[in-house]
Amino acid sequence: MGTRRIGRLFWKLLLALWLSMVLSFAGTIAYLALDGRPPPPDDATFGFVPFVPLVSAIVAVLIMGPALAWYLSRPLRHLRWALRRAAEGRFDTRVQPLMGGRRDEIADLAGEFDRMAAQLQQVTESREVLLHDISHELRSPLSRLQAAIGLLRQDPSQTDAMVERIQRESERLDVLIEELLTLHRLEAPAGLVRERVDVIELLHAIAEDADFEARPLSRQVCIDAPGQFVTQVNGELLYRAFENVIRNAVKYTAPATVVEIYATVSAGNTELVVTVLDRGRGVPASMLEKIFEPFTRVEGGESVRGAGLGLAIARRAMSLHGGRIEAELRDGGGLVMTLWLPATAEATNAAEEWSR
Repeated sequence: MGTRRIGRLFWKLLLALWLSMVLSFAGTIAYLALDGRPPPPDDATFGFVPFVPLVSAIVAVLIMGPALAWYLSRPLRHLRWALRRAAEGRFDTRVQPLMGGRRDEIADLAGEFDRMAAQLQQVTESREVLLHDISHELRSPLSRLQAAIGLLRQDPSQTDAMVERIQRESERLDVLIEELLTLHRLEAPAGLVRERVDVIELLHAIAEDADFEARPLSRQVCIDAPGQFVTQVNGELLYRAFENVIRNAVKYTAPATVVEIYATVSAGNTELVVTVLDRGRGVPASMLEKIFEPFTRVEGGESVRGAGLGLAIARRAMSLHGGRIEAELRDGGGLVMTLWLPATAEATNAAEEWSR
């Protein structure tokens, strides 16, 4: 943990204790002098200072002073050591175990450091995995593009088929890059611009578009979302969140089935609960949480094209609005996606005023 040396805080604390003792005696002597009281007998003084209190104070400071200074300065040295390691990128450093049985503000500070380090470690590891996945996801369509160009050069008669393949792969790359940029903006939002939006109206617009696209695939989208839910949100991000969930349900639901959307507003217009149900193959119970991670692939879903970023974007967008999203298996097959969106305080107050 580095060299063990006495720090400056130790000497400052010790000096403060000595100064407090000196000031106490100076105040006592000044009081005796100003009050005109006679000094103690000569055999009980050290000069003009009473002998017994002087010795007691010196012994007390010599014993308690260093002990107190060491007790307060030692954990701060641990924290400095941990901060240096964190600055070097070693986010597996933890300080709480070095605090022993302390139960004070310094121990609380150590706990906060450990929580910060754990979060930084998780972010760093997830970004390393994300960069690995991004390189893999970008490499696949690029490889197919190169193969199509090679085949086109070898056999010009396949021009139409290869051009179509190149166009399709280019569109996939464009979609992937757009979703990556969206995910990046959500990971580091530089001030979330909010506006008053009726989320129920937004849901109806998304459902109408999704149903139009689902009809040629022998699927349907129906929505049951009465009333209004006007609140302060970032309309673009929230649109992406709901759209990704609904389009994902349309992708995976079986032909000749219906994707159902239900939206209910809690009493007092404090929260909107949106439920999206499909009749797809579902996912293993162990993956109900993992499907919200970027580039997650569900076994058996290879036939459905996608970058695997839609649900990750949806969860992050809901989180930025103070909401959440969860998935559970549906009886009879399929998934149930539930999204909770709280209203802002301003929107809740406005709704109460309107109701009155």
